[in-house]
Amino acid sequence: MVDTIFIGGRVFTGTADAPVEAAVAVGGGRVLLVGDQETVRASAGPDTEVVDLAGGLLMAGFQDAHVHPAFGGGQMLRCDLSAEHSVEGYLAVIAAYAEAHPDRTWVHGGGWSMDVFPGGTPTRQMLDKVVPDRPALLTNRDGHGAWANTLALRLAGLDRDTPDPVDGRIEREPDGTPQGTLHEGAMTLVSGHVPVANAEEAYAGLLAGQAHLFSMGVTGWQDAMIGAFPGHPDNYDAYLRAAGESKLLARVVGALWWDRERGLEQIPDLVERRRTGQVGRFNATTVKIMQDGVAENFTAAMLEPYLDGCGCATANSGISFVEPDLLREAVRRLDALGFQIHFHALGDRAVREALDALAGARTANGANDNRHHLAHLQVVHPADIARFAQVGAAANMQPLWAAHEPQMDELTIPFLGAERAALQYPFGDLLRAGARLVAGSDWSVSSPNPLWGVHVAVNRTVPEGEPGEPFLPEQALTLAQALTAYTAGSAWINHLEDVTGTVEVGKYADLVVLDRDPFAGPPEEIGSTRVVRTYVEGRLVHQA
Repeated sequence: MVDTIFIGGRVFTGTADAPVEAAVAVGGGRVLLVGDQETVRASAGPDTEVVDLAGGLLMAGFQDAHVHPAFGGGQMLRCDLSAEHSVEGYLAVIAAYAEAHPDRTWVHGGGWSMDVFPGGTPTRQMLDKVVPDRPALLTNRDGHGAWANTLALRLAGLDRDTPDPVDGRIEREPDGTPQGTLHEGAMTLVSGHVPVANAEEAYAGLLAGQAHLFSMGVTGWQDAMIGAFPGHPDNYDAYLRAAGESKLLARVVGALWWDRERGLEQIPDLVERRRTGQVGRFNATTVKIMQDGVAENFTAAMLEPYLDGCGCATANSGISFVEPDLLREAVRRLDALGFQIHFHALGDRAVREALDALAGARTANGANDNRHHLAHLQVVHPADIARFAQVGAAANMQPLWAAHEPQMDELTIPFLGAERAALQYPFGDLLRAGARLVAGSDWSVSSPNPLWGVHVAVNRTVPEGEPGEPFLPEQALTLAQALTAYTAGSAWINHLEDVTGTVEVGKYADLVVLDRDPFAGPPEEIGSTRVVRTYVEGRLVHQA
């Protein structure tokens, strides 16, 4: 029985480099027919819904290979700063939230951008002006830093004599007093005092995150952190509940968090969480290892030191969160147990350490189909480009970041230097060297809109406002390559390529309807494309 037909537009099937003139029939949750308009119309019955694409494009649903929906959805329900981009805007939102929630013992949320503040470091005094009466802690948009007010720092016992943790840094005033910005592991010095969201709040956050992703045309994803996060309970339980109650409609692979405070002794726990973490459309079959931080706060692990404001080398080359020998042994054991490994590897040293570990695992265990992948890949040394294909590692790109914008131009390029800055986000080189590309957003770090990510991957300019000069345009992808990474590529990384990722007969009808055909317009307008409808297994889950 044909439930729905899609006519009046073109279809990007994902099996060719351009859309085809075709219509599609769907029934029983699957694609039944991809053919000419007349044939598909003839397949309709009296109860078949007819969807007129109105010149738009039908394609497979996007799949986000690196995203944090439970955290992002939870942030939407708390003090959410992501819609603002100024100090004044942030303070207004925080003040309004504090006034509207006088019962909250902490003001907690996040979403601020480092480039809004001088040096990327907001002060406690700024926050004290709008929240003087209770502690406040707000994480930045990339989750690698937090902004605390004086009461929060005092409650946590931080003062000028508090040492930096080994995996983080406390920004300080001239006399050593904590300034209000906490980087990486230093966040936990304060976040451990924040009341953890209860199970109902975590569940509501996950469902809010799913709805938001559906509105962006995302029908499946890999959650890049299944575990507890400061101020948030373990999202593992929220996923199991949602899957068990059939509320999780998206197809989700969960990446179980590797706790860098522990060692190899945690592997049996990961094995058990994998065993019990496969319910409905949720499969916790991956392990996430965060190998380094981010370049903006100088914690991304680099082969050479960062530069200072005068362009001179410093003594800091970032942090390898997992010691390389331990990393190699952990990866060898996890690979032998059949886990997929999802690395956060942003700096060139972290990328090399991850590739070295994968090479060692392949030597010890042989080739397999675990489909390991490295995410972010901001700086990749040219000598390591070809190694992705050699060790079978996929390149998990977050293309939205590969453009000139304030954070890149003011907080990253000056401290990398021109030569190293030219090695950023080498998507084109990776593809030409045989690496498989998959794509994600890292929401709530940045927008989950795949069409914005695709826009930057193709144009290497920001999707909104004045485009400016393209950022390393030799690394640009074609539109078909970028869309494929966001659909078939991410389906492959989640071991779902046999049933999703392309529009083919027999595959699940995980589909998205776009308001236009981006192949038919100029590339600089790709980012203006909007999602009209999203379907999961033939079920309408979003309509604009």
